[in-house]
Amino acid sequence: MTTLVACSHGTRSPVGRRVVAEIVEAVRVELPDVAVLPTFVDVQEPEVGGVVAGVTGPLVVVPLLLSRGYHTKVDIARAVGSRADAVQTAPLGPHPLMSEVLLARLAETVGPAGVRPGDHLVLAAAGSSEAVAVVDVEATAADLRGRVSVPVSVGFAAGATPRIADAVAQARADGAERVVCLSYVLAPGHFADVVRGAGADLTTAPLGADPRIARIVADRFTAAVAASAAG
Repeated sequence: MTTLVACSHGTRSPVGRRVVAEIVEAVRVELPDVAVLPTFVDVQEPEVGGVVAGVTGPLVVVPLLLSRGYHTKVDIARAVGSRADAVQTAPLGPHPLMSEVLLARLAETVGPAGVRPGDHLVLAAAGSSEAVAVVDVEATAADLRGRVSVPVSVGFAAGATPRIADAVAQARADGAERVVCLSYVLAPGHFADVVRGAGADLTTAPLGADPRIARIVADRFTAAVAASAAG
């Protein structure tokens, strides 16, 4: 049986830790016959390299990260590369279900009236100096543009430009009557605080332990297992 190693960034926030634990538990519900092991690339233990080294039999590492970046290219890739029977999947995003989660958080924030003409959405991500991370966030924004009738731009808390506050200011300069930041972070913590402080009129809650995130993890895992079986 192939083991699923769910690898998140790690956080000092007790709420953030609880959200990740809830996601891992939801994955276990989605895949009741699969061993699901949580691990981290920073801040928390157990560290991904040690977990991967200790698993008996084949394994699939699913990054509980919203885009590719340093941790997928270096930390997780190094751990997976240490053994021939380990596979790394794509991160959580971009994925159509991730767009659904973002729009669910948006609906909770704007209420029954919904998005209105004159609104502008800023997809507010943590950010990375890796170009592939920007590509992945832009892909999620592109998917959102196909689902809503108002402009969608992107902003980053760190590592890339434009910064979230600058994206909010630009939206207003372009004539937006109301700017809504979509918090493209999993859980409360430092980056969620940066999004909330960027000056938007409204800011959505972090993605949280939405059941659709567990389904993304399950999709990534089952696709990787099927690909390995096919040779």
